[in-house]
Amino acid sequence: MKPEVVAIQPATLHAYFRLFINRRAYTIQSPKPDPDSNKHYYYRPSERRTGKPLELDAATIGRHLQGGITIGLYAINPDTQRCKWVVIDADYPKSLEDLIKLQYHLGQEKVHAALESSRRGGHLWILLDTPLLARECRIFVYNLALRLDVPVKGYRVNGVGLRDGIEIFPKHDLIEPGEYGNAIRGPLGIHRATGRRYWFYGAEYSATAQLAYLESLPKMTEEQLRAAIAGLELPPGARREEEQAPQFSPRPTGQSSITRFEFRILDFGLQLGRLRKRGKNYVGRCPSCAQGGHDRSGDNLGIRISDPRFYQCYAGCSKYDIRGALGQPIRMRQSS
Repeated sequence: MKPEVVAIQPATLHAYFRLFINRRAYTIQSPKPDPDSNKHYYYRPSERRTGKPLELDAATIGRHLQGGITIGLYAINPDTQRCKWVVIDADYPKSLEDLIKLQYHLGQEKVHAALESSRRGGHLWILLDTPLLARECRIFVYNLALRLDVPVKGYRVNGVGLRDGIEIFPKHDLIEPGEYGNAIRGPLGIHRATGRRYWFYGAEYSATAQLAYLESLPKMTEEQLRAAIAGLELPPGARREEEQAPQFSPRPTGQSSITRFEFRILDFGLQLGRLRKRGKNYVGRCPSCAQGGHDRSGDNLGIRISDPRFYQCYAGCSKYDIRGALGQPIRMRQSS
């Protein structure tokens, strides 16, 4: 006899959307294990006829909460480089002790994290009042973990990454448009490998009660985050290997009138600080942020390597702000 499928109320679906959905892309955990590894991998679903990727909607979340499917969620919205939540995932021996320690110290800083059980440890969710920059969230969690001697998986000590430790989602400071980053199992879904649903500690075991509990928790604000990371950067052991930055040379003279007035942001290397290669972008200091006394880490600005005409401040400065700070204001008829 199949278990009764419990209807999910619209208010519960809306609460789930508000708390966890930062972009419509998602993954589904395969109901059958891979024959070679015996693992239930995640895949991005698409329409059968067109191959177009499917987008998350209320019906899909309802199936997830009812147990029909298990979805994976992406942290970062590539349009803003911001996330609605941060997750600390731990599944090594005695990892639950480390999660409880982190939860306690977060509470001492007035950050109310929710602890979710998992197959081998747990997930500690920090829910955010508004979407915050992924890079700043990672700076916060990395520095907290190191301060408490909590190991971080992959953190390099003497050039060697740790094999065991917590994993921090989002795993990237930023992602390119059209990219996804790393997904994590959506809360309150049934893990296909065990057939179990993993609940948050602190509320009754029903979707309605769990979502009400999560909504009642105070959310971390941008003001809290900025105060917590004041003067801090991403620790060196957490940074990816960075390739050599581009070399700058003075613009040659004798150019045509069209070329002479073409704006090229890479000509302003000194104002951009030390550029580093990160994925498909160079990252450096945003001149507009720096003018306002911000961007201490020098990585608010992304410049596309393949075409440097495309650049963006991840903290929200416009091209007008950036060009103005460089003393090259955009004129009325310019579009670059």
